Amino acid sequence: MATSVQMPALGESVTEGTVTRWLKQEGDTVELDEPLLEVSTDKVDTEIPSPAAGVLKKIVAQEDDTVEVGGELAVIGDADEDTGGDDADEDTGGDADEDTGGDEPKSEEPAEEPAEEEKPAEEPAAQSEPSAEEEEQDEPQADEKPAASSGGGDATPVLMPELGESVTEGTVTRWLKKVGDSVEVDEPLVEVSTDKVDTEIPSPVAGTLVSITAEEDDTVAVGGELAKIGDAGAKPAEKPAPKEEPKKEAKQEAKQEPEPEPEPEPKPEPKEEAKPEPKPEPKEEPKDEPKPQPKAEPKKEAKPEPQGEPSGDGAPYVTPLVRKLASENNIDLSSVKGSGVGGRIRKQDVLAAAEAKKAPAQEAPAQKGPASEAPAAKAEPAGALAHLRGTTQKANRIRQITAKKTRESLQATAQLTQTHEVDMTRIVSLRARAKNEFAEREGVNLTYLPFIARAVIDALKAHPNVNASYNEDTKEITYYDAEHLGIAVDTEQGLLSPVIHNAGDLSLGGLARAIADIAARARSGNLKPDELSGGTFTITNIGSQGALFDTPILVPPQAAMLGTGAIVKRPRVVVDDTGNESIGVRSICYLPLTYDHRLIDGADAGRFLTTIKRRLEEGAFEADLGL
Repeated sequence: MATSVQMPALGESVTEGTVTRWLKQEGDTVELDEPLLEVSTDKVDTEIPSPAAGVLKKIVAQEDDTVEVGGELAVIGDADEDTGGDDADEDTGGDADEDTGGDEPKSEEPAEEPAEEEKPAEEPAAQSEPSAEEEEQDEPQADEKPAASSGGGDATPVLMPELGESVTEGTVTRWLKKVGDSVEVDEPLVEVSTDKVDTEIPSPVAGTLVSITAEEDDTVAVGGELAKIGDAGAKPAEKPAPKEEPKKEAKQEAKQEPEPEPEPEPKPEPKEEAKPEPKPEPKEEPKDEPKPQPKAEPKKEAKPEPQGEPSGDGAPYVTPLVRKLASENNIDLSSVKGSGVGGRIRKQDVLAAAEAKKAPAQEAPAQKGPASEAPAAKAEPAGALAHLRGTTQKANRIRQITAKKTRESLQATAQLTQTHEVDMTRIVSLRARAKNEFAEREGVNLTYLPFIARAVIDALKAHPNVNASYNEDTKEITYYDAEHLGIAVDTEQGLLSPVIHNAGDLSLGGLARAIADIAARARSGNLKPDELSGGTFTITNIGSQGALFDTPILVPPQAAMLGTGAIVKRPRVVVDDTGNESIGVRSICYLPLTYDHRLIDGADAGRFLTTIKRRLEEGAFEADLGL
């Protein structure tokens, strides 16, 4: 039966997603959880997996279509559905013969009527002569026809799931399967984007992608149909869909001359051989030359397949996103082992290969110290983006959403920024003492961000007007009873701000683990939809690239965002307990706070920053670190 591929729920406030690219085309066979398409939202680009194995029958949402959550993206049908459908068109009478039983005159009359509708001249004659052989040849077909017909009638729709509490729609960004492809249960079918998350929608059943309802870039409402998935087994039928006429002619020839020569029987055989041609080809070559061929073939296949045969069954498909990442990082895809379905190379595999490639390069300049590492880090992005010079490129989904949301933020709120200087010397010393033991105990490195996050949480509890939001329409202020801390993360696709919910309940070690985990998953594209919404306050580490301070743009309805500048050594006046002053070298950090003046006054911002400053300069975190 057909299965609908729908736009899933991709985040708490995500209502729609945009189809960026279909990874499969109509007629392609898809497996369960095999990526069908790429979908983009205002925060995440992700792949939608096939909910079932089968054939991609129809693409409903085309590329660049925006689809609401629950909207239909495509339809997946049974792998045998098309074949059965073709046979049913030609041999409807044959089915009737078997159902009604036995009289030949009765079987011939219904057989001729549908034949005359399609081919009035040829098929009646072809069917009237070999009635005996038709019974023999149609018996195995009769087994397939019911499956196909049931698949067509009972196709399972793939619906746009709920991707978050306030998400009402999603946009199809990329189909990972084409109509006709076989899919397995939970195999990625389509990538869907909302205003918060880009994610893959898996196939709800195994079978064949019968049709795609939502094309790429279509926006589908939650619950809307994305596609339909039918019963499995239509591999051969969908791919050679354009070759239906030759098949019919071959069948007619087989029927016209069945008695004098038994050649009509071998004629269907080449059809079966032609269907799996992509699979035997790589197998036959290694048989002739077992040693060299297997090594050479994967390299050759990995390069052309992304361009010429994106839906080939012989080797895993490589998405344009993966190819782009590989190109930017100078990674040879033939040397990358895919971890996806069927050995498919995913972006995580390319990123891992890029990290492995950087490791030896970083070991060499390690002896030169931090000064030599910084320029190396800057040189890499410059080289990776060099190909953009002199070109005009369409902005990716994350960039489009960032452009839209930041402008809306500045237009909808009254933002200004206040900056305080903080002496981090005690924190620097404390971290140096505890980092080794902390890493062994917690399993993550101890950075400065958990200390700042802990100080921010304490300040938010002391100043609830900062952990709040203002409703312009109702003129009401909501003071939150929990601290949901957003952490800005720089990713390959753009800036994301995943949220650590109930961060106020975490210890220093818990914050360190949560920050490391959510940042890693943001970069690898494995965030959950709800982790990109619901924040009440955000921290952005502007000092990661050496910036001293900046003017962050807050994320409505949040009332404030804190930037953390680079920690640098500076000469400062130091006053001891007795009041004596001296010049000393101190580790200094600037903390810029952007706040919404509709809700927070300058004095409120000053008191909030002073609380953070005092907490960090005191450096009383020994108990949290077990010292």
